[in-house]
Amino acid sequence: MAKLQGFEFWRKTLKEAQFVVAPMVDQSELAWRLLSRRHGAQLCYTPMLHAQVFVRDANYRRENLYNEVCEEDRPLITQFCANDPEVFLKAALLAQDYCDAIDLNLGCPQMIAKRGHYGVFLQDEWELLEKMVKLANEKLSVPITCKIRVFKEIDKTVSYAQMLEKAGCQLLTVHGRTKDQKGAMTGIASWEHIKAVQKSLNIPVFANGNIQHLSDVERCIQDTGVQGVMSAEGNLHNPALFEGCSPPVWEMAEEYLELVKQYPPCTLSYVRAHLFKLWHHTLQIHQDLREELAKMKNLEGLADVSNKLRLRCQEEIAKGKDVEEKEGSGLPLPHWVCQPYVRPVPKEPVANGNGRSSEVKKAVCQKRALEDSDGSTDTLSKNKQKKRSRNPNKNFCPEQKPKYIKCEQCGNPKGNKCVFNLCRSCCKKKAFKEVADCPSHGLRFKTKAEKRKAEEENGKEVSATETEKSSSISPQPQPELQEQSEASLLL
Repeated sequence: MAKLQGFEFWRKTLKEAQFVVAPMVDQSELAWRLLSRRHGAQLCYTPMLHAQVFVRDANYRRENLYNEVCEEDRPLITQFCANDPEVFLKAALLAQDYCDAIDLNLGCPQMIAKRGHYGVFLQDEWELLEKMVKLANEKLSVPITCKIRVFKEIDKTVSYAQMLEKAGCQLLTVHGRTKDQKGAMTGIASWEHIKAVQKSLNIPVFANGNIQHLSDVERCIQDTGVQGVMSAEGNLHNPALFEGCSPPVWEMAEEYLELVKQYPPCTLSYVRAHLFKLWHHTLQIHQDLREELAKMKNLEGLADVSNKLRLRCQEEIAKGKDVEEKEGSGLPLPHWVCQPYVRPVPKEPVANGNGRSSEVKKAVCQKRALEDSDGSTDTLSKNKQKKRSRNPNKNFCPEQKPKYIKCEQCGNPKGNKCVFNLCRSCCKKKAFKEVADCPSHGLRFKTKAEKRKAEEENGKEVSATETEKSSSISPQPQPELQEQSEASLLL
């Protein structure tokens, strides 16, 4: 059977999905996908998976995809980050039987993506991306899709999208923010860029950015002409976003925790992160339970804190405090109702006419002021102050931080004193294979092997000595006993 492409793939395989849950690192796992599907989501992506780790580590494959096979969890697209065409293809071939399409992440703007050289940090390497998409399109039995961020220039963004389509991309998701729009500078996504891309392509286009309510979804489709709309943060704070309703937080939390129990195993950190997102507004008020939620070490403990939050909210409702809280918090709905978290709008840099606009912009773009050269605690975040209290000599000055050298195999930061110039994971595999030591990573395969061999040799020597002793002191039959035994035989 021929592989479906473009709009035919969207219509038949994806069933004309319009409501899409984004691929989110450590946050779009099976339990959360099933919760979202129950409340209106029509298509989900797996969390972003690292292609090279997926190829080399069977446990990683099992924990992140193979164990999550579920009939209810379709249609499903598996997303990878990669920077090597062959590695990307190998990972995709291992995953294609467990999903409906393979997505190449070209939109992740985080520092880990910069260090690993993937995500949005590949957006200027068009020749490499063309080769990756083309090879996957030719060899895979399922379609290849891509998720990108925009350039500042609309024309360049359109050319970028057209290049990916020509290479073989069958569906393109466009996040309407640039590489630098993240964290405190997230800002508003540009639907104008998305609209221009949609008009220029002959494949389905999904939009991503500015989605907080169902009305935003409908308006985005109308304004841009896209085939579907993807939500990330909006979905995390309200899994029922695509249903167009805002249920009490505890309903979503309890339903999610039931799914976690029903479809184990689920990493505890994922569950905790979801509860923090769901209860975000309530935890600003009940901060004692915020600390308790952070310290819980098992699923039952997390469920217990969530239940305590529910009881407190219900007490407030019974006393009529929900109206007062709503008026005092500035939220559109009471804090115990699922609703989006709106990031503060960053200040616009203003040029002073002296050519210093870039300096002003740079200062505004920072989340907080950089630390003084003396490392004064007045300018350190609370988290860094805690680290400073544990390690007074810790250096927080960005200019003096050591530059990371890449691992020769996977591209992640290598150990500074590793004998193989690898990260710990790659070093462990190499040291095990070659029976070698790496003191930097605390690996002692050679030492342990030599110790074991020495113990075996000592054991053999001891055994031989004991055998010699036993043979030399074995008792000889006494004459009297021998005569008795012979007489008994005659009788």
